[in-house]
Amino acid sequence: MTTFLATLTPMLTLFFCIAIGFLSAKTKILPESASQTMAKMETWILCPALSFMTMLRYFTVDSLLTHGTNIMMATISMALAMAIAIPLAKLFVKENNAERGVYSYALAFANFGYIGDPIVLALFGEEVLAYYKLFCLPLTIVIYTWGISVLTPQREGNGGRGEMFKRLLNAPTVAMLIGAVMGLSGLGVYLPEFLISALDSIKACMGPVAMLLAGVTIARFDFIGMLKKKKVYVATLLRLAVIPTVIIAALFGIKTLANLLFGFSIGNDVLFLCFFATATPLGLNTVVFPEAYGGNPETGASMAMISHTLCVVSIPIMYALMVAVFGVPFGV
Repeated sequence: MTTFLATLTPMLTLFFCIAIGFLSAKTKILPESASQTMAKMETWILCPALSFMTMLRYFTVDSLLTHGTNIMMATISMALAMAIAIPLAKLFVKENNAERGVYSYALAFANFGYIGDPIVLALFGEEVLAYYKLFCLPLTIVIYTWGISVLTPQREGNGGRGEMFKRLLNAPTVAMLIGAVMGLSGLGVYLPEFLISALDSIKACMGPVAMLLAGVTIARFDFIGMLKKKKVYVATLLRLAVIPTVIIAALFGIKTLANLLFGFSIGNDVLFLCFFATATPLGLNTVVFPEAYGGNPETGASMAMISHTLCVVSIPIMYALMVAVFGVPFGV
């Protein structure tokens, strides 16, 4: 019940914000250009603030040394997720186009921030949430590099290395790199308090604005038609159940081998960190970045709507199975 309620609270918030965005678009309170404006705000202001502050706070020498094992396991899980997602996306979409990029991103990354954070906080408290944020560092790095590049529609006739470099060198990536440098060097302590406070306030807007944008986007398309996308249900099943199971099983095998061959003991807690990072629903960036760069956000909006609804059931069930197999985590 605790897990169910922890899942339900952010879900109700999500659907409330989506409903406001949907009604605002349908009643013409927001102009037709609102979705693109909001998407560009996310891309150029809110996402950079989030990526900068995440790296500034967590990408430090002390964190990397103290949580090196968890970060290593997270890196392995991310590599496995991409190895699974890229071939699967080719089965969903035969042509190498923007929609294949949406499926690649959706199958590789879960909404480990907006959904994962409040669940971990509700179940285990702030200390474990800090561990979880550190575990998610490799995922954050890949999202704001490769992830954004596959969601950015490729310009016709520009498929070379120069175009790929431009797609990788985006505002969130630059902000992330600056934050990483300041975090590792310790220069972040010299930033004025008002700037830290302002950036914290700005990054806090990312989730709600993304949800409003999803609602505005859904209002532009056939709502019933979006619910009938069969491929989205298959992708949701893969994202919420199949892919997390495969990755967690692989990590369990790796940590078992490490113990047998090298006497290197890794606790089961890392498997639960991986669970909350991979078994959450498909993220909202599949709406944000295609919209910002002139792509088609319909598939991403359908993915977000369906997967965020079904995760209210899937997360508690899978968490209960995890506890049955691996025991109660973090000494709770």
